[in-house]
Amino acid sequence: MAGRNLRRSNNLRSRSRSFPEGPYEYEDASLRPGVANSGMLTFLDFYEKFEYEMESSLTLKRGYSETPILSKLVGDHLLGKTTTKSSLIGSSGMSYGTALRAINSMEQKGLIVKRPRTITGKSFSLHPSEKILHEWQEFARRTQIILENTFGKNDKNKSTNYFFGSSYASSKVLPPPSVMSPSLALAGDLRLLQHADPSFMAMETLKRHFERIFGISLKSRALSIDRLREEILLNANRVSSRYDIVACDLPWFGEMGNSGHFLPLSNIIKASSFDTSDFHPKALASARFNGIQYGLPVQTTPELLVYRQDIFSELGLKPPINITNTLIAAKKIHSPFDGMSGIAWNAARGTPLGHSFLYAMAAFGQPALNLNRLENGFDVENIEGENLRPMFDTDAAMEAAEYLNELLDFSPRGILNMSWFDRALTYSKGKSAIAYCATLLAPLFELESTSEAFGKTEYLPLPNGRNGSPIAPIGGYALAIPSNVEPSRVEAIWTALKSLTSPEIIKLYIENGSLVSPRFSVCQDPEVQNVSPLISIVDEMVRADTVQMWPRPPVPEITEIISILGNEIHDALRGHKSLRNALQISQNRVDQMMRSKGYY
Repeated sequence: MAGRNLRRSNNLRSRSRSFPEGPYEYEDASLRPGVANSGMLTFLDFYEKFEYEMESSLTLKRGYSETPILSKLVGDHLLGKTTTKSSLIGSSGMSYGTALRAINSMEQKGLIVKRPRTITGKSFSLHPSEKILHEWQEFARRTQIILENTFGKNDKNKSTNYFFGSSYASSKVLPPPSVMSPSLALAGDLRLLQHADPSFMAMETLKRHFERIFGISLKSRALSIDRLREEILLNANRVSSRYDIVACDLPWFGEMGNSGHFLPLSNIIKASSFDTSDFHPKALASARFNGIQYGLPVQTTPELLVYRQDIFSELGLKPPINITNTLIAAKKIHSPFDGMSGIAWNAARGTPLGHSFLYAMAAFGQPALNLNRLENGFDVENIEGENLRPMFDTDAAMEAAEYLNELLDFSPRGILNMSWFDRALTYSKGKSAIAYCATLLAPLFELESTSEAFGKTEYLPLPNGRNGSPIAPIGGYALAIPSNVEPSRVEAIWTALKSLTSPEIIKLYIENGSLVSPRFSVCQDPEVQNVSPLISIVDEMVRADTVQMWPRPPVPEITEIISILGNEIHDALRGHKSLRNALQISQNRVDQMMRSKGYY
């Protein structure tokens, strides 16, 4: 018990209180160069070297060739560099007049897009068209296949149509995004409010690319979860919005839609014939309230259980697919004096622990509110009256609280200050063999080769208890338009919003450090699948309907509910009150809040 008391007497100086989701809010991602489709860049580099060696080694007549121009044009586009006629002429290897005629001819054939660089329109930048990006991607794929087949470099266990993670099913491979022509018709900068996490940091890394795509400057601000919500609410009270597009945590859409803080998108979507069928259904539904769409998903990041497959195999442990197996494994592994804890999870006061408790309740088959049961889950799109009654006085709620209390014995020191980033970092550093983890932080160990968990991690839905089934509570963000933006900006903002959530741009995020996607087409892209198995794992869970939104029902009061639970349960885990008392207080407080709103 001494070890447990030590963990309960945490000092509250843990940096997780200041950085609950990691250092991303203060990281200057713009210092890291973004790259669009590194596979194609590799091919361009090969092609240029091959062409040089061919011309240097063989007695050939040199003359007219458009390929050096196209190679330069596509390469600059992927690197986010500005291309002009002068730079293309300089790299063409042809005389000035011949190169100029070639560029003009390629522009007439629709291979080059010319866009004004200034208001006067006297100078232009040049960009590859969508057509030529598709063509170069297919050329690169075919060339790789020929080289592998000809020189026997193929992995015999791999299909001969393999190229940079791709196959002959080239229709599944998404090309790099092309530029808008004309530029986005927006006065001033495109202003973004983002969440501070690896996915949105990828967006910041790619800032120069987006400015080239849109043809205007971008200004962005990234905040951690609680500060982000505060800023959205503060911005809603301004006469005119400070932002054109904001990232909103999925369960907040009930609150924001109910309060009129976001522009309804349903009519805009219908009028523009925008196809939403490629989005993960639960992610799209999470950005609706009362049947009205208020946002477009940019992330699908479910909460999963991650564990060290190598340690489980060594100790002969069963996978932690349920609560019983999880507790047995955590107890067996836990060895704090050897620097190894059994399990890491969100137990910090307030929002982090509130989430943990809702997910633990869901593991025992009980939603936080009295939702109507469906064939596979509960109805979160039709919530009214008695559906809003809290359910914290149920047996499932008590079992969830007891489970979290039991986890304390197998958790890292300072567990009662641990939140999103710290639990992922603890697992990544090999100080915990099991962790609850949102997939948006999986790059810490899935992409970082120095991590102790790199290449050794298995992913599962959350372990279920009595009356529960394996589920992966959906998390993530959708992009929305504040309702107080200037009306004259809405059309251009909607164009930008569609682009920032498009398959080509989502793929770009993944190529630059993200591991989450809200779109089926991106998850099916062979190049994307080659980045990490996690992307396909989540896609399979979505298709199997394992990813669910009912553990955090998007009602307007969900943030307050999470806060109440996170504070009351925290007091109980510290030993300041009993679990039953904490649950009863939570039940009464939420019940009083719902009655005051006149719900029942």
